[in-house]
Amino acid sequence: MTSHPIDRLGRPQRSLRVSVTDRCNLRCTYCMPEESYVWLPKSDLLDFDELERLVARFVTQGVDRLRLTGGEPLLRQDLDVLVAKFAALAGIGDIAMTTNAVLLPEKATALRAAGLRRVTVSLDTLQPERFAQLAGRDQFVATLAGIDAALAAGFEQVKLNTVVMRGRNDDELVDLLAFGRERGIEVRFIEYMDVGGATGWHGDLVVPRREIVARVAAATGGVEALREDDWAPADRFRAGDGTVFGVISSTTEPFCRTCDRTRLTADGRWFTCLYAREGVDLRGALRSGASDAELEALIGRVWTDRSDRGAEERFELLHRRGPLAEAEHLRSDPHLEMHTRGG
Repeated sequence: MTSHPIDRLGRPQRSLRVSVTDRCNLRCTYCMPEESYVWLPKSDLLDFDELERLVARFVTQGVDRLRLTGGEPLLRQDLDVLVAKFAALAGIGDIAMTTNAVLLPEKATALRAAGLRRVTVSLDTLQPERFAQLAGRDQFVATLAGIDAALAAGFEQVKLNTVVMRGRNDDELVDLLAFGRERGIEVRFIEYMDVGGATGWHGDLVVPRREIVARVAAATGGVEALREDDWAPADRFRAGDGTVFGVISSTTEPFCRTCDRTRLTADGRWFTCLYAREGVDLRGALRSGASDAELEALIGRVWTDRSDRGAEERFELLHRRGPLAEAEHLRSDPHLEMHTRGG
């Protein structure tokens, strides 16, 4: 069994989020609110063989869990071929994907057959008109069809992610839990974060975990905290009616000290923290002829030297906190975008 290298704060390297594209077919207000973007040059994007080789190097350095992200990962052609390559790597214990599900009906079966085990679908509202406002596109029906397709395909687990924003969708917490319960899907509420394209972020829009839990408790007759995996990003709870849900509280209750995740962009930039300003250019090393041993040494060295605690540092800004990057900065450096580095 591959050992998990430890960073300076005692965190093991276990989970890698692999962005396969920086493009998306929605324009969600908290991620990609603009109509036009500076995209990564196509010549810079890693092909499937390059992605397989890099991920294999991460596996030797402790990674055993992969999550495919974007942008919208289903925009990458023949994604099931890449999933099959990853699934064949010895040492990979789990392959998951985060998607808006718009294209899932036509792709779910092939992805499951290729080895994709779990799917998380982003769904921020159950109201069609509100969906169009929040997502920038009228794709509510398509998203629901994608959720149905995921369930029909027989994935080991289907979850929903909901970014909670005050005054925009925070009145739907109980409705979303009911939607998930009826389908056997766990809902994870995510605090609105000030990263990447969240140029309209303001602290007043954040609904903190304690308030989310209190609202669910008031509506369902109580909430019980579940203690399971200390390395998971979501704190899980059981509501009074038996519904299990999660809350990811990066904004108000950062969990940097138990973060074992890093992110690889579609063009081979490796970010050891979602809030990092700079990433490691693995594509450059790969295409300049670095050996497998040299790539492994680079990955191992960066991880063991890691001391990131970006969410904690942002929290410490208190009232001086605003968006991580302004629009002009995002245009000059697309790697600051959350849809580029995999959210």
